[in-house]
Amino acid sequence: MVRNAESAAELHRLGVRCVRGDLDDAASLRRVAALAPWVWHFAPPPASGEGDPRSRRLVAALARAGRTDRLCYISTSGVYGDCAGERVPETRPLNAGSARAARRVDAESAVRRLARRGVAVSILRAPGIYGPERLPLDRLKRADPVLHPDEDVYTNHIDASDLGRLAWGALMRARGGRTYNASDDTRLAMGDYFDRVADAFALPRPPRVTRQEARARLSPMMLSFMNESRVLENGRMKRELRVKLRRPDVDAVLAHALQTFQR
Repeated sequence: MVRNAESAAELHRLGVRCVRGDLDDAASLRRVAALAPWVWHFAPPPASGEGDPRSRRLVAALARAGRTDRLCYISTSGVYGDCAGERVPETRPLNAGSARAARRVDAESAVRRLARRGVAVSILRAPGIYGPERLPLDRLKRADPVLHPDEDVYTNHIDASDLGRLAWGALMRARGGRTYNASDDTRLAMGDYFDRVADAFALPRPPRVTRQEARARLSPMMLSFMNESRVLENGRMKRELRVKLRRPDVDAVLAHALQTFQR
């Protein structure tokens, strides 16, 4: 599904069949819903407001059409909120600590309504997505700070292409109503992650500051990520989706990125 003619033309050149639709326009979703037995829903909620009206419009359209039997939604691990560095299974109660994460909780609730209609709904809770084009190189070049080790937080990631493969696995293999932490095997604090990226690309390591100093130097968005610490458990993902990660940790992701840039 695409929103504009330019995107449709680009995808047509790649042999992809497109349907025009816009999650902000309920009427435009009627044709999409009539053609959609399988759905991957990756669109984010709006950047402001309460709830996720986009997911609710999509769910309403799919429910009316009655054609869909499988749906996979990519949510965020932010729905767990701050877990003080604890290991987090999918059974942990949701505790969104930001309006952004609360909108994702609403989106999860919306897509689960389809499960009550017999649709096999699966949810991937993804952390930070990385890959050759999704590394914090600009931040390192700007010398943006990270927290001192004694104040640092645990962060989680998944390679972009592996997330795509997990989305396929979830649509094909997930039991209806299941959620999965879509995270790789890396277990690093945020500052240590930035150090690894800096070392791999021969850049200076970022300066370390206190949390109070970080408030004066970083954007509210970046600070919000530094307010939450958790280590995602990914055993359910491995057991049930049976997708072997091609890049299972940060070292594999950085090695792939370096090879890509050297081509």
